[in-house]
Amino acid sequence: MLKNLPTIPASEYPKRWEAAKSLMEREGLDLLFVYSDDHAVFGPAYARWFSNWIVHFEPSFIIFTKKSDPVMVVGVESISYARIHSRIKDIRILKDFTHPDHDYPYSKPESLIDIISSIADPASCGKMGIAGRSMISYDLFESFKKVLPGEWVTMDEEVGMLRAVKSPAEIEVMRYAYKIAEAGLNAAVKFIEPGVTERQVAAEAEYVMRKMGAECYGIDLMLASGMNTSPILSRTTMREIEKDDAVMITFAPRYEGYHGAAGIPVLIGNPPDEAKRAAEADARAMEACAAMLREGQDRAADGEARGIMEEAGFGPNFMYSGIHSIGVIEFEAPIFGPYSKGAMKENMVLSIDIPVFDGDWGGMRIEDGFIVGKEGAERLTDIEYEVYK
Repeated sequence: MLKNLPTIPASEYPKRWEAAKSLMEREGLDLLFVYSDDHAVFGPAYARWFSNWIVHFEPSFIIFTKKSDPVMVVGVESISYARIHSRIKDIRILKDFTHPDHDYPYSKPESLIDIISSIADPASCGKMGIAGRSMISYDLFESFKKVLPGEWVTMDEEVGMLRAVKSPAEIEVMRYAYKIAEAGLNAAVKFIEPGVTERQVAAEAEYVMRKMGAECYGIDLMLASGMNTSPILSRTTMREIEKDDAVMITFAPRYEGYHGAAGIPVLIGNPPDEAKRAAEADARAMEACAAMLREGQDRAADGEARGIMEEAGFGPNFMYSGIHSIGVIEFEAPIFGPYSKGAMKENMVLSIDIPVFDGDWGGMRIEDGFIVGKEGAERLTDIEYEVYK
């Protein structure tokens, strides 16, 4: 039995609501709308962080005013589910979220103007912020603007950055999420051998991660072999792993809303020399980059890793920013790439992800997580960066 595992306490959520209200004050917003849906990777993030509710099937948004507690707006089939899990207790059903061909005789959907009028004077709302705008349908956003015809400003960057520095409770949850990722990697490595399919290996790893408490994944399990490793993105297939293959593993299990993300290459038998050189350079770049993480550090850490890979001849294969934050999304702000601005802060949780992709022999990444401290960083796994079988 799994006992005494870390969770996010209920007391954390009102602090997040107050952070949103402070943001509204700074930006001069009368209302703030935060949209979520069940699109993979990015969709559920705002609802999870502000309320602990996992959006499923129907979209949702949260409305903030500067004076009252937030209101959660859901579809008709989500109301009971949201009442069980959401830390926001004022939950309404929006007519726009009901299917026109369905009848719900015992529910009470409300119009947007009725919901707004119950918490604010629509006539006095001149400036509205919206986060999640890119995910909202054209028709839904047009209905928002008809009810509130004032100025609308996109607030994804500002609202997203509220999550950048993690609380003590978040850090403990993420420590465990990384332990789940580590266990998944170890299970995969143990099962990898010639003749076994990618999906069989992934299944063994997923079984271990689910048993430890993984609720889902921030990205699909990526376990690729041979030339399937060449692209940045991959999925498991029924390809049988061959002798002398390079295998790439990347897992990002989600636990209590938060992700751990880790990736390693596994080199079988006698793989191509370029794969061996890439793995060695990748590991050196990871360690050098990690050694630079600390409060106040900037994109120079990415530059250190990039320099090592360029010197080894893999500069063009380093195809994206090497450092990003991780939390309720597997890949979120802030990002510390070659052109990024800003500095690291204590208690940010960052993923270092050193890529080597689009090689004519295949590709790989080494990825690991770190908690930024004043003088250095705490590594969140104990995985080997180069594995030979």
